[in-house]
Amino acid sequence: MENIIIATIKEWNIKNFFKIKEFNENKYKFHLITNKEELTYELISKINPKYIFFPHWSWIIRDDIYNNFTCIVFHMTDLPYGRGGSPFQNLIMNEVYETKISALKVDGGLDTGDVFLKYDFNISVGSAEENFIRISNIIFEKMIPDFLENDLLPQKQTGQVVKFKRREAKESDILGLNEKTLNKMYDFIRMLDAQGYPKAYINLDKIKIEFSEVHLKNNKLVGRFEVIENE
Repeated sequence: MENIIIATIKEWNIKNFFKIKEFNENKYKFHLITNKEELTYELISKINPKYIFFPHWSWIIRDDIYNNFTCIVFHMTDLPYGRGGSPFQNLIMNEVYETKISALKVDGGLDTGDVFLKYDFNISVGSAEENFIRISNIIFEKMIPDFLENDLLPQKQTGQVVKFKRREAKESDILGLNEKTLNKMYDFIRMLDAQGYPKAYINLDKIKIEFSEVHLKNNKLVGRFEVIENE
């Protein structure tokens, strides 16, 4: 029985790991890695996986691993457009709502590897976390099964390269928006609303107001705010 490794840190991916593991228990043996310290050449060599999938992984993958095993990451842009960090937020800021989930082979560059397949994805509504959960479902229910059932061959990326820059926490300040319309505010708040991301905020002297769970209804924004003391 062939081995499959899935390395991820997000709870929605971990839940989907156990689902795909149970569904394929007679075909493949699945292994879960959730800590960067576990991702060593020694451990990977013992498992000897057919594939290592990285849905939402935040650390650099060592070259002795990707040079010796087929490592696949999933990126939320139509590569080579959108190479780099914070793809969801950068897409929203660029008003690109029709995108793709690209499954690509890890190499020495940043999102430069050959692409195995792409899946259409729309990000026009919903929080960042809601979209990440939807992406996770597509990866585990559609894309990984495609790898397991078919002999997919990677293709070189073609087209104009556009690079994204990873966003910093200070860029979550709503007052930094150039155009403060309802739609712009809606997009800005929802694109930062996910586990582990710095929420949209406004500083008022000694307090900070953070915004989340936003919805656009009847020409007004409805959501949640929290008021906390600035450190």
